[in-house]
Amino acid sequence: MLIKRRHGWDIPESRVTPEHVFLNRRSFMGAAAGVMALAAARPALAAEDPSAALYPAKANPSYADAQRPLTDERDAPPFNNYSEFGSSQRIAAAAETLPIRPWEVVIDGEVEKPITLAIDELLKQVTLEERIYRHRCVEAWSMVVPWTGFTVKSLVAIAKPTAEAKFLRFETFNKPDVAPGQKEGLFTSYPWPYVEGITMAEAMNDLPLMVTGAYGKPLPNSMGAPLRLHLPWKYGFKSIKGIVRVSFTKERPVSFWETLGPSEYGFWANVNPDVAHPRWSQATEQVLGSDERIPTLLYNGYGEQVAGLYAGLENEKLFM
Repeated sequence: MLIKRRHGWDIPESRVTPEHVFLNRRSFMGAAAGVMALAAARPALAAEDPSAALYPAKANPSYADAQRPLTDERDAPPFNNYSEFGSSQRIAAAAETLPIRPWEVVIDGEVEKPITLAIDELLKQVTLEERIYRHRCVEAWSMVVPWTGFTVKSLVAIAKPTAEAKFLRFETFNKPDVAPGQKEGLFTSYPWPYVEGITMAEAMNDLPLMVTGAYGKPLPNSMGAPLRLHLPWKYGFKSIKGIVRVSFTKERPVSFWETLGPSEYGFWANVNPDVAHPRWSQATEQVLGSDERIPTLLYNGYGEQVAGLYAGLENEKLFM
């Protein structure tokens, strides 16, 4: 008799997500405008993307089923937090102004030798694969996306860090000429560029992914092209977009939102339904494409893979 062992992130089939329904009427109307702009701008950009032939990548069978329906491709790209391009989630059209070629990634810090790689040179040194992951935003909405990328531990292997390296510090671009949020005005006091960090132990876990694509195609600008991080057990703000630098450091990096609001956003930011954000509950989440709220799971359902990373850290503020 075949017995299927269900993973910790499994949820009942009754909580399925209709593929073409959005969060609410207002969000739908805003997203529809974003979709139209994205559709108008994206084909020409995709045709020019030198990495387009790499997609779709082979699916990793270990991450082929998140036990929740995929978020419809019409919904996910237009609906993203990306403060560099505005304060709402409907930034798809604005994000298309960001040139993603040429694009270089600097790898430095506690490494044998600092290097700078063009994104397409980096892609030649790794093996891309598709993984279906959940994504849980700190604002209590979620989605399920077929991401394409390579493991963070593959990046570590390229970097050749020294024994002094304890953390990875990620940094995004700083282009106020094309990113409205980085221009003088509403976000002038923000500590640009966006910075995030993880421990070496987290980096060497199998889950963290350096993302270059989604839905079997190169990554849309609105989702962080040409290179972003995805940490499925942490709140989404940890999954930094538009990466241009990865530094291996001795000291723990202070992240962008940690700098802005240390009482609300910590370094670890692991998903926990029992620890509320200071301004809202984290017990449930709104699934993108559905009117239904579902219970949030500890570590976003990935506890089997990552809970051991935090043994002995009981005094740390692991969850916000």
